[in-house]
Amino acid sequence: MTQAQDSLLAIHNSVNVMNERIVQDLYEKGWSVQPHYLGIGLQETLRQRLDGLEAQNALTKAGIGRHDNNKIAPNIRKDLTFWLDHEQAQDAVYLNLMEILRLALNKGLFLGLFEYEAHYAVYPAGGFYKKHIDALKGGKNRIVSTVCYLNDADWTGADGGKLNLYDMERTDELMHVVEPEGATLVVFLSEEIPHEVTPAHRTRRSIAGWFRCNASSADRPDPLV
Repeated sequence: MTQAQDSLLAIHNSVNVMNERIVQDLYEKGWSVQPHYLGIGLQETLRQRLDGLEAQNALTKAGIGRHDNNKIAPNIRKDLTFWLDHEQAQDAVYLNLMEILRLALNKGLFLGLFEYEAHYAVYPAGGFYKKHIDALKGGKNRIVSTVCYLNDADWTGADGGKLNLYDMERTDELMHVVEPEGATLVVFLSEEIPHEVTPAHRTRRSIAGWFRCNASSADRPDPLV
């Protein structure tokens, strides 16, 4: 076995171990935080991709709501986004990693996750996202949410941009605070975990994504955004 093959096998084994932790955490408490989920090489690749998009002014202001109901609401969220594309090589590497996680979630929790969508998210200094949930209860749209951070290695607590996770029944009860450290993956149940992004004091970068069930019916298709 070559050194490159050894390295790929080590990465694969590491991801499998973390995916098992994610499955167990979601079962026990509804959320999971996995530091160093991305290897250094992949984190740098994705960050270079995002830097290029920013240089091209390709990101757009994020809104709230889907499809025709989407609207810009700067009093609720202030971030810029760009959707990942399976046809783009750098994006595809990350999407393939999430496909492995999708299979693990379906195997371990029988969630019936059908597809995954994700976008790059950039919060400029002063950017935030007020407390919300990612899916309507019982809507079977977004089932499991993910956030993967692409921030610089020198990010500190003073830089803000924390992800606060709240209790569903007692929405004022803070369960956990996630520092947006580079390469960390956060996974939580979309319908169960209210959350917010606190104001960032420097540019905060991540990939936000959602595993979905197929909510199509005979008279209403449910495509991706």
